[in-house]
Amino acid sequence: MKRDSIGQLILTGVPGTAIDAETAALFRRVQPGGFILFGRNIESAPQLRQLIDDLRTLSAIEPIITIDQEGGRVSRLRLIGHEPPSAQQLREKGDVELVMLHGQLTGSLLRLFGFNLDLCPVLDLSFDDEADNSLRGRCYGRTVEEVLKLAGAFDEALRAQGIASCGKHFPGYSAAAVDAHHDLPKISRTREELEHEELAVFRHFVPAVDSMMICHGWYPCFEPVKKPASLSHRIITDLLRRELGYRGLIMTDDLDMGAILNEYGLEDTVRLAITAGNDLAMICHRVPAIAEVYEVLKTLPLAELDRARENVARFKQTLAPPVAFSEAAFRELDQQVWELRVATLGAEGAARRSPEDGKRSPVETY
Repeated sequence: MKRDSIGQLILTGVPGTAIDAETAALFRRVQPGGFILFGRNIESAPQLRQLIDDLRTLSAIEPIITIDQEGGRVSRLRLIGHEPPSAQQLREKGDVELVMLHGQLTGSLLRLFGFNLDLCPVLDLSFDDEADNSLRGRCYGRTVEEVLKLAGAFDEALRAQGIASCGKHFPGYSAAAVDAHHDLPKISRTREELEHEELAVFRHFVPAVDSMMICHGWYPCFEPVKKPASLSHRIITDLLRRELGYRGLIMTDDLDMGAILNEYGLEDTVRLAITAGNDLAMICHRVPAIAEVYEVLKTLPLAELDRARENVARFKQTLAPPVAFSEAAFRELDQQVWELRVATLGAEGAARRSPEDGKRSPVETY
């Protein structure tokens, strides 16, 4: 592997709605493997497509362009259009055809803007729909069978539109009692309990999702000494790669979350993330820090860099190119999202959106 291509192991955020000269110079030098966009990057439909086109122009290798477009409150595109129903709302409606339509519309919208990966479906079970752990409203099921049926329908429809999928949050974040955006949750599930529920879901989706995201949760049944799953060789390499046989792309959850920032410095975080078996280190908010991440990567064993780089390159071979953009096409799809919302929630329920800025939990702004 060429040392000058190690930026391919970085999935970075983008500061604003357009690329300033300083950020452009940073991206040209580091050549990140991918970019993740948030609400701070979205102002209008034409502006969003222009931003994504500009990111491609700065990239010598076709980049991953991704976003969290799940539905409900975790729907970045609701800033410029209608809010799709959430996984829980679709689950409560109980119509798998509506879930498939949600996946189809999501894929079509993302492809129109130039995205090639959506960071969903959420594969976590809901043990408590009111739990304050960032999963509220985001889970497709309370049982293994329910998640397999509904998340599977969304995943199949999304991928059919040319958008790659990401199963999250491995190995199952449902039992977290605190939000990893703030602190590292201790998940005291036994291996047997995980096998019957959380891991039963992820085993099923091993051949069905294009990538996996590793959560920031500490699982004492795998790591007796406190360490998040996202930095755990036992969980990523031994369990996901070797035992479950997963061959797709593996990425960390955002390394700018409190669960990581409160426990590790940047150098240790990057070193542990890659040597644990991740292919992409996700830095969503400290964008200038990717210059330091790039330097840290240079110090890692060549075998680890080669392994991750090969996995990123293999994943990129499957990515579909964007389609031609028009604002009229966006408006037509957005109208269909509204119709899906009404079909799921009824006219009165559809008129009530999730809380706006200033009332959001961290997952909505991250």
